[in-house]
Amino acid sequence: MLSVSFRSASRLGVLAVALFAPVAAAADAPPIDPAGLPGPLVIVGAGKVSEDALKAFFDLAGKEKAKIVVIPAPADAEKTGDEARKPLQELKPLSVEVLAARDRKQADSAEFTKPLADATGVWITGGPKEDLLDLYRGTAVEKELKKLHARGAVIGCRTPSATDVVLQGGPGPIASRAGFGFLPGFVFNYVSESRAGTPPLLRGLADLPGYVGIAVGASSAVVVRGRVARVIGDEAVTVCVTKGAGKPEATDEYKPGSLLDIVQLRRAAANRAAKAPFPPAEPAAPVVPKGTLVVIGGGGSTAEMWERFIKASGGPDALIVVLPTALEDPLPETIGEVTTLKRFGAKNVKVLHTRDPKEADDPKFSEALTKAGGVWFGGGRQWRFVDAFGGTLTEKRIHEVLERGGAIGGSSAGASIQSEYMPRGHPLGNTVMAAEGYEKGFGFLPGCAVDQHFFARKRFGDMTGLMKKYPQYLGIGLDEATAIIVTGSVAEVVGKSKVAVYDPRKKPTGDRDYEELKHGDRYDLKKREKLEK
Repeated sequence: MLSVSFRSASRLGVLAVALFAPVAAAADAPPIDPAGLPGPLVIVGAGKVSEDALKAFFDLAGKEKAKIVVIPAPADAEKTGDEARKPLQELKPLSVEVLAARDRKQADSAEFTKPLADATGVWITGGPKEDLLDLYRGTAVEKELKKLHARGAVIGCRTPSATDVVLQGGPGPIASRAGFGFLPGFVFNYVSESRAGTPPLLRGLADLPGYVGIAVGASSAVVVRGRVARVIGDEAVTVCVTKGAGKPEATDEYKPGSLLDIVQLRRAAANRAAKAPFPPAEPAAPVVPKGTLVVIGGGGSTAEMWERFIKASGGPDALIVVLPTALEDPLPETIGEVTTLKRFGAKNVKVLHTRDPKEADDPKFSEALTKAGGVWFGGGRQWRFVDAFGGTLTEKRIHEVLERGGAIGGSSAGASIQSEYMPRGHPLGNTVMAAEGYEKGFGFLPGCAVDQHFFARKRFGDMTGLMKKYPQYLGIGLDEATAIIVTGSVAEVVGKSKVAVYDPRKKPTGDRDYEELKHGDRYDLKKREKLEK
C-alpha cells in the first residue's frame, strides 16, 4: 500500500483520478475532513459499466426504494440517457428519470431541478467533460447535486468532471479547470494505456504538489463511503503520488477487493508537499524539559503507574482530563480510565471527546485543559487522536499542561501518540509501521518512536525495519503492563515485563539489535545509555 512502499512510476490504466490535498502549495483546495464524504460516490472506468458497479450504486441508492436520476452527456443526451436508464430499470428501483437540459438557462431553472430534490441517487454518464462542465457548472443543477450528496444520497459517475479539478491535455501541455467538486480534493483525467511516454496524470501531478493520483481500469470501479474506498470489478487500481519529503515519485497497485483510506492518502500527499515535511532528518533530542510522561505498553497496568501519574499531575485534587477518542464509536457509557483513576484516588476527572477538529479548535471545548494538571490518552487506534486533535488548539493546550510541569499519560494507542514518530498509524489496520500521513505523533517525547504490546506480540522485526528506514530515531518497544516514566532525559522502567530500546547508531551485539530493560532500570534517552543503579 501507499503507506508501506511505492514502486517507481509505471504505465497507468484507462481512467485516472488525482486527489487534492489541503496544503499551502494548493491554496484553493478544501481542508481534509476526517469523516470523508457525506454521501457515497461510485467512480467507474471508461469501459462498459460492470454489474458490480451498477449493483453497488443501486444498493447505496436504496435498492427497491431508490429514486434515481440519470444525467446524460449533452452530446447525445437521448441515446446516452437511454443506455444508462435501461440497466438501472432492470434492477427494479422505485423510479428512474432522465434529466437532460437543452441549455444553461434550463439547467438553472428551479422547475427543471425538481426531480433532484427527493432523489436518492444520481447517475452521471460518460461523455466529453467539457460539455458537461459548460452546461451544468455553476447552475441550479450543480447546486442541487451538492445538496443531494450532502444529505447522504449517492452519486455515480463515469466523468472526470465530478471532482474539484479536471486535468486537460494529452501528449502536449497539461492544463486544468474546475470540476463539480462532489469529491473534494480529487481531479480526474482519462489516460490511454497505449500512449507512449509519461502519462498525462503523472506529468500533471508534477505541477500539482499535494495531489494523489488513482488510475482506474476500464472494467473497474471505486466505491467511496465516508473515508474508505473499495476497489471492485476485474482490474486493479493504481495509486500514484509525486515526489516529496525525500521520497521519489511512486506508484502502488490495489487489486479488486482492496480498501483505500482517502484521508490517509490525502495526508500523505500533503506531507510530501509541505515546506517542512515529516519526519525531519534530525529530530529534537529526546528530552522532556518540564513535567512527566507515563507511557504504558497496553495490556494492563500496575498500581504504581497510576499512583505516580496522579502524583505527577498534582495529587488527588488535581484536575485530570481523559481523552477516550482512540476508541471507536459508540463510546462506552463508562470510560475505564476514569474508573481506574478514581479508584486510585483522583477526585477531579473530566472526559473530553470529539471527532471534529473544528470543535477541537474551539477554545470553549478545551477550556478544562487550561486548568488541568494531567492528561490521559486512552487505548484504541492512535490515528483517531491525530484526526481529532492534530494541529488544533486542543493539542496546543495539552502541550501546555506538560510545560506547566504537569503529567501526560497513556496506554497502548495512548503511548504511541506521545512519541514524535508514531508507528502503526494506518486507519485500515495496525500492521503498517510507517503509514504516510499518519507518522507524526504529538511529540511529547521527542526523537523517539514508541511501539506497544511489544514482546507479547513479537514486534521485534517491525521495529528493526522502522529503524533502518528512520535511523535518526530512538526506538522504544514497551511490553504489556510495562511502562516508562520519563522526566528530563531519563526513562525509568516500571511494570511486570520488559522494554526494548533500539539505537541504530550502535552495532548489534549477539542476536539482538536492541537493549533490554526491566523494572527498576533507568535509561538516559539523550545519551542513549543505561544508567547504573
